[in-house]
Amino acid sequence: MKKKVLLMGKSGSGKTSMRSIIFANYIARDTRRLGATIDVEHSHVRFLGNLVLNLWDCGGQDTFMENYFTSQRDNIFRNVEVLIYVFDVESRELEKDMHYYQSCLEAILQNSPDAKVFCLVHKMDLVQEDQRDLIFKEREEDLKRLSRPLACTCFRTSIWDETLYKAWSSIVYQLIPNVQQLETNLRNFAQIIEADEVLLFERATFLVISHYQCKEQRDAHRFEKISNIIKQFKLSCSKLAASFQNPSIPSAATLINIRNARKHFEKLERVDGPKHSLHMRMR
Repeated sequence: MKKKVLLMGKSGSGKTSMRSIIFANYIARDTRRLGATIDVEHSHVRFLGNLVLNLWDCGGQDTFMENYFTSQRDNIFRNVEVLIYVFDVESRELEKDMHYYQSCLEAILQNSPDAKVFCLVHKMDLVQEDQRDLIFKEREEDLKRLSRPLACTCFRTSIWDETLYKAWSSIVYQLIPNVQQLETNLRNFAQIIEADEVLLFERATFLVISHYQCKEQRDAHRFEKISNIIKQFKLSCSKLAASFQNPSIPSAATLINIRNARKHFEKLERVDGPKHSLHMRMR
């Protein structure tokens, strides 16, 4: 199942950097060497076995943007499932940014009226911390008003913290066709093993797909922090030419873990019916 995702925004807004961090295992400081996108770059990302994101990273230079709305209009905006428009929060050409965004919305309404629209107010790390809430709220109100009659979901993002992972996890979550079944299975699994919380990460990107918690957790950013730690560890292993695989566990510790976990596996064996089975194969 393929789903077309448009990633758009003015040149220099940070589109390619965020795409490289999420889908190509870049770390933030390495994105400085990335060049501007020329025209449209296509990539295919497989999620959870049968979901494929057909990602169109559209260069944001003025010449390319004008072509998207004229000669390439049908090709670019036809059969779109999701439009992600990236705004540089410190752009000095906000009026032009809004004009291009409005042109995108008109093309979406004409060619893909059922598409979901997301706006990322990006590079929020450049804004003084005590001003971030106010600036984002103002920008969000403007974008939602401008987006009507389409619904628009806004996120504040930065490549230097967990907000980027949170935004993309939320976007991908809305593209998964069987997400309700996943959540049901996750809840059953958590209750059987008596876990405080269970997370489901996508294998390649480490985006959080779903979770179930039995106890309230205090850290609202824990998912993104865990995701980032795992990803950084994988990158460190790659740089050391080591394979990323499960660490070896001493045999004595293994036996203790098996003994402690036996009652949970016995509960699993007693669960009947396909509706209680847990299928979480990830690609």
